[in-house]
Amino acid sequence: MQHFRVKFFVQPDLRPDLGAAIPVFHRWIQESRLEEMLIDVADYRHVPGGPGVLLVAHDAFYSLDQAEDRLGLLYTRRTELEGSTQEKLRHAFAAAARACAELEKEPEFAGHLVFSGAECEFSVNDRLLAPNTEETWNLLRPELHALLDSVWGAGSYRLARAGEARDVFRVSAQCETPANLNLFLAG
Repeated sequence: MQHFRVKFFVQPDLRPDLGAAIPVFHRWIQESRLEEMLIDVADYRHVPGGPGVLLVAHDAFYSLDQAEDRLGLLYTRRTELEGSTQEKLRHAFAAAARACAELEKEPEFAGHLVFSGAECEFSVNDRLLAPNTEETWNLLRPELHALLDSVWGAGSYRLARAGEARDVFRVSAQCETPANLNLFLAG
């Protein structure tokens, strides 16, 4: 399975200026701040419920996504990645967590952008490989449990499928106790 997406949500009481991400993402490109080759920045703030501000990398997109009126950092893997399904999920999870931790440290967002360590969302951006069906859910549920057991601890969270059959496969994960995103990087 390929094209995993992971979204960490901004704490709901915060509404940062997404325009501040434009110079931040340009700086990340200049400084090669992430492990991937960063290419460009696109401003989609004018699109209601859209990708907000998008950082384009060779292998992925990072966006301050506003889908369903829930602001968050969405990591979308664009290219194929070698390895098991578990390794690909862990890669996407760690890449999203790393970007969130980096954004929180940026002076432009100090105190205005904090990601919740108690909730995230997984999806697969490929309806052909992973239709939003019970079969896909049964295939990915053990993989998601293995990942989240190592990050949050077994039995401390709940998973729920989201969306309709025509939507991309999507699962929300909520934990009882918020965790620091930096702890995810070690998990």
